[in-house]
This record gives sequence, C-alpha cells and structure tokens, in this order.
Amino acid sequence: MKLTPSQTPSQPQSLFLIDLLKVVAALLIILHHLSSYGQIAEDARAVLPGLMTWLFEYGRYAVQIFLVMAGYLAAQSLSRFASKRFSSQGLLKVILNRYLRLFSPYAAALIFTVFCAYIARHWINDEFVGESETLGQFLAHLFFIQGILGLDSISAGAWYIAIDWQLYSVLAILLISFPSYQAVIWVISILAVSSLLFFNRSGTYEAYFIYFIGSYGLGVLAYLAKCFENSNVNRLAKTALIVIGCIITISSLQQVWLRNFLAWFVAIALMFWGDKPYPISHQGNSVYLQAISWGSLRSYSAFLIHFAFILLANTLYIETGMHTHESGALALTLMLGVVVCSTVAANYLYRWVEVPSLKLKV
Repeated sequence: MKLTPSQTPSQPQSLFLIDLLKVVAALLIILHHLSSYGQIAEDARAVLPGLMTWLFEYGRYAVQIFLVMAGYLAAQSLSRFASKRFSSQGLLKVILNRYLRLFSPYAAALIFTVFCAYIARHWINDEFVGESETLGQFLAHLFFIQGILGLDSISAGAWYIAIDWQLYSVLAILLISFPSYQAVIWVISILAVSSLLFFNRSGTYEAYFIYFIGSYGLGVLAYLAKCFENSNVNRLAKTALIVIGCIITISSLQQVWLRNFLAWFVAIALMFWGDKPYPISHQGNSVYLQAISWGSLRSYSAFLIHFAFILLANTLYIETGMHTHESGALALTLMLGVVVCSTVAANYLYRWVEVPSLKLKV
C-alpha cells in the first residue's frame, strides 16, 4: 500500500481526509486479502457470498486510494526543495532517506511473516503459503527488487513498498532537478496518461513505476493544484487534472476502467479538501477523531503485518479441525480476529520499530 508510511508525531496537525482515507483503505486491503487466501476465505464466502465476492473483486481498488495519497504526500514533502539550488548529492540523500524510511518496519514485518509461513507449512498445503524462502529471495525483498527479478512475494503487499520507492525516486528526480514546475506538470501528465491508457493495462509492466504512475501522478497534480505557492503552477495543475479526467471519460467509451475513475475522484477530493486539518482533541468528537488519527499513524504497519496473521489464522483453522465443520460463523470470527490482531501488532510495530527508525537518515 502510501499505502505510504504514516505521519510522524512531530507533525503539527492532522489532515482529516488523508487520515480517513488511510484508515479506510488499509482496512479494505486487509479484508480483500482475507477474502482471497486460504480455507477461511472459502468458508466465509459460503455464508456471505455477496460481500466476500465484492471484497475479492473490488477491495483491491483501495490500492488506487493509496497511490493517489502517496503522490499527494510525496509532492507535499518534495516541494520544499522548489526554491533550493539543485544538488546531485542532495537528490541522492532524499532518495536514500526514503529507502531508510520504508525499510525498518518493512524488514521487521518480513521476518515475522517468514516465521509465520514456516509454521504454516507444517499444517497447510496451500498455494498461498508458498515455498520456503531462499536467502536470495529475502535479500531481493530488502532491496525492493523482487518484482523486477520475477521472484515470488514473501508477503501480500510487499510489492507495493518496492513500487512506492520507485515512484518517490522518480518524483524526487523530477521535482528537484527541474527548475520549472510547469515543465514538471507536463512530464507528469504525459506519464500519467500513458500509464492509465496503456502501461497499467498490461501485466508486463507491473513490477515498474510506469504501471502505477497514473494514479500517483494524479495525487501529485492534486497537491500542486491547490497547495503549491505559485498561482501559475496551480492553474496549470488544475487544467491538467481536468484534461486527464476528460481523457479517462472518453477512453471509457471503448472500455470502462473503474480504477481510473476512482483514482481521479480521489485526486479531486484531495485537491479540494486534502489540506483541511482537524483538532483531534475537539470536544464531542474526540473519540471518533482520535480513533482516525490513531489508525492513520499505524496504517502502514498494519498493511505490512496483516498477512502474517492470515497465515496463522488459517493454520489454526485447519490444525484444530475447525475447517471440518465448514462453518461460516467460525470463519468470520477468525477474520475478525485477524483484523484485531493486525491492529494490535501494528501498534507495537509502529511504536517499537517505525517511530525509532525515523532517526535513520543519511
């Protein structure tokens, strides 16, 4: 998933739409994976076929929400270099620091997932558990190149972290290298349209940034259209968003791609309301708003850790013989347990690994 890394505690304010979308999208991704893997998913589908089929078919569209938010937040972060003199060393630092920002909670979650997969293989003979991980496969994951090398993913969602780093690196090169953001908008718009209409429709490119830069670029344009302190840049970015929306609509006359419309609508929403803060201590709404803020901070960790609990839940379901009852109620209970355990584990991964790792910088 971003799925991006969470906001840091040092940030002075929380942004309501960003935080709400993070929580909703992270939950949808977890439920999508629960509806996709193992015996639990099959038995739950027997009792709630409509809901489980919807989660399986459309839950993955939450990735589009993550990608648009990722582009928006990346532009917010990188636009601070707009008035600084170009430095190749500074650019390299930005890219490496992004890698370090993603790395620690990602590596910790991978190790935990490998351990859970080792346990699961003793009782589950299912394709989604996969073969035993190799050292080369693990190292490829740590360097975000497993998709490029064509290796199986250790964890559902690991591919997203690799793509996030690619996208951020490309955007950093554009925003830091180009002296004019008008030129950047033209480049991003061309890349976005090419991705939405061609590259994103072929699995050949899904290990590379070009496959996903359509949604990501819409998020970048949404930020530049509203929040960048240059009216000419604002107008050009708004125009680009409108034109891309028209292109998406016209292209749907041949074939409708719902994910493209979803990405565009999220970008428009962020353009209007993405910069709206909210007080998490506001009287009357404090519990609701604090829950959103709390979940948003831990959404990245939840995205990373939840697949391990899907492995454990299916192992428990099969080893204890609960699967012989073919009970949808038991399956749904275990699904709820996965969500709860993922939330608790995400809290500790965030506090013990993600927050301390913020100090790792070049």
